[in-house]
Amino acid sequence: MIADSGAGVARLREIMRRLRDPKDGCPWDLEQDFRSIAPYTIEEAYEVADAIERGAMDELADELGDLLLQVAYHAQMAEEAGAFGWDDVVEAIVSKMLRRHPHVFGDWARDSFVSGSWEKLKAAERSAQGATRESALDGVPVSLPGLTRAVKLQDRAARVGFDWPEVGGVIDKIVEEARELAEVADGGAPERIEEEYGDLLFVVANLGRWLKVDPEAAMRRVNAKFERRFRAVEAGLAAVGRAPGETTLAEMDALWNAEKAREKKTD
Repeated sequence: MIADSGAGVARLREIMRRLRDPKDGCPWDLEQDFRSIAPYTIEEAYEVADAIERGAMDELADELGDLLLQVAYHAQMAEEAGAFGWDDVVEAIVSKMLRRHPHVFGDWARDSFVSGSWEKLKAAERSAQGATRESALDGVPVSLPGLTRAVKLQDRAARVGFDWPEVGGVIDKIVEEARELAEVADGGAPERIEEEYGDLLFVVANLGRWLKVDPEAAMRRVNAKFERRFRAVEAGLAAVGRAPGETTLAEMDALWNAEKAREKKTD
């Protein structure tokens, strides 16, 4: 057991250094670079989110450790390249949090930190660094999950007034896009079907923004619900010696609805 967090971080850094040691390190770890590790970083972040969504606090510490390893990995590779090191990573986020919370660490009154203050502080940082934006949409990472990036793009556009005045306009747009998709779904060109389907998803993501619902979190939850209910269907069929491919849709629907009713009763 590690006595304190400082010693733990030091030990993690030493482990990472050993893994990347050119002479005695792990061959697999030595082959990696920023691009090859990036997908693992994203995956570990999702596993953290999954543990939180399931309320699996017994798993969360382990998943957070996996995510911390990714930070150590990138910092070690950057140090090897002479770009920056672990201390620079820590200093960067410490300085940023101090700058962006003047109502906590500075001389701002707490009630002066209103909606929009965070973005104004970020804009001031970019200006101080000499960074300029040609578009309000600049700076939204292309590597984000599609629905998340859609919401961020929509939010950026909304800040400069490009938005519906009320949520009803978004819902009307969903109906319009669904109708356009239906028109091309039967016999339309695959590229056109994909485009119309994308238009529909984009507006649905926008509805999530209006309702303050994270579309990725909503999808994780509904995926879990579908999996839970379908497994209940499989279990119900297994109890009578059958599998999904050996029964009718009507029977599976009945089992699905029974599980749905059971869940509602226990909510």
